[in-house]
Amino acid sequence: MADACWVTYRTGVAPRTGLSARIELEVTEADTAETFRSGSVPVLATPRLVALCEEASCEAIDGELPPTCTSVAKRLQFDHLVPVGVGGKVWAEATLDRIEGRRLVFTLSVSESAGLVAAGKLIRVIVDRDAFLSHVR
Repeated sequence: MADACWVTYRTGVAPRTGLSARIELEVTEADTAETFRSGSVPVLATPRLVALCEEASCEAIDGELPPTCTSVAKRLQFDHLVPVGVGGKVWAEATLDRIEGRRLVFTLSVSESAGLVAAGKLIRVIVDRDAFLSHVR
């Protein structure tokens, strides 16, 4: 069954480059480094930014994979450039730039009205959902 996603992918049913999504967030106390325990300052936490970008990447390909398939994050390169305080508004964008077999390569950016907050690359891999879950420990 693990091959079902690969076979479907090769027939052109899988995602295509250019797919993108944008997710907006108004920063609350729940989104801060203090709350995430990833720092001791009340600013938007890097792990929250990463989650926002992953959400955007998933939304970009929502409905594009066969029902038996999903994608999982494999590799992340991410630079958090400037802090954003509580009450700030940011938006994360993920764009599918390349498809390398089952690997989906996304360009990520997080911005606010003043400019770029974070940027990076994310690789997601198309997997058969049941086969993937059978390997959970």
